[in-house]
Amino acid sequence: MPKMKTKKSAAKRFRVRGSGSVKRGQAFKRHILTKKTTKNKRQLRGTVGVHSTNMASVKAMLPYA
Repeated sequence: MPKMKTKKSAAKRFRVRGSGSVKRGQAFKRHILTKKTTKNKRQLRGTVGVHSTNMASVKAMLPYA
């Protein structure tokens, strides 16, 4: 059987934690920042976990994670 391939775009966006949960970066922080409030931009910093409803698709993209 051939090996399963990892989606490289997903591998660059997600990291699997030791507990098995997946962390991701926040969206909406790349451009058009002038119209966003300072509070909004501050709360978009850091990373968050992938929601449980999306975990199945993320696990399918990262078969060896």
